[in-house]
Amino acid sequence: MKNISHIPAVEVSHLTVSYGDNFVLSDCSVTIPQGVMLGIIGPNGAGKTTFIKAILELLPRQKGIVSICGKELQHVRNKIAYVPQRSSVDWDFPLTVFDMVLMGCYGKLGWLKRPGAIERAQVYEALAAVGLERYADASIGTLSGGQQQRAFVARALVQDAHVYFLDEPFAGVDIPTEKIIISLFKKLRDEGKTIIVVHHDIVTAAAYFDWALLLNKTVVACGPIETVLTAHNFAHVYGGNGLLDLISRSS
Repeated sequence: MKNISHIPAVEVSHLTVSYGDNFVLSDCSVTIPQGVMLGIIGPNGAGKTTFIKAILELLPRQKGIVSICGKELQHVRNKIAYVPQRSSVDWDFPLTVFDMVLMGCYGKLGWLKRPGAIERAQVYEALAAVGLERYADASIGTLSGGQQQRAFVARALVQDAHVYFLDEPFAGVDIPTEKIIISLFKKLRDEGKTIIVVHHDIVTAAAYFDWALLLNKTVVACGPIETVLTAHNFAHVYGGNGLLDLISRSS
């Protein structure tokens, strides 16, 4: 896919998701440009995970139109990488770390081609990038929480995607893992990739992201980090008590 910078990486219009009469997301519209690292921020229950799952059609939309790099999802699936929450995976499944990361190659190869020497080399390169090269033959169930998250990121790296979606990649990981992940995705951002991250820690958001999306069942604000992470917007999203708690945590 040609990288035409004026085409948004992700464009969402009037996205609405509900379970029966319970609206999880209501009339969400946002335009995310290419080549940014964006954090989706909001309180628990704000619909952050639902937002990216609905974009990726992993959950049904009640209404709304989504385009990625100017096209409908089915036309760009091989240009998208998705890293779900670590808790959503059965880590007892009998699979080696190498084979888990290799699965990231299948989308770009297509169903009729088998991974070869090039793809295997890419897997080892990705494992080295996240510091897991010596765990290639280990079972995924033997990894620590931080190592599991690194393996997820390695699988995303071999996809060679244009847009990356990550759902709380820093939840429950150690500081070295967090630094490795941030460094890798900032490098991808600098190469023109777009990184979209569901993030729970407002204190680190300004250091990690150059764009932010504040969400609380609808889009409150989206744009460059310095224009979005304001006291006014925080009060709108978290309420007065929530804002005071955030200020105390960051002081």
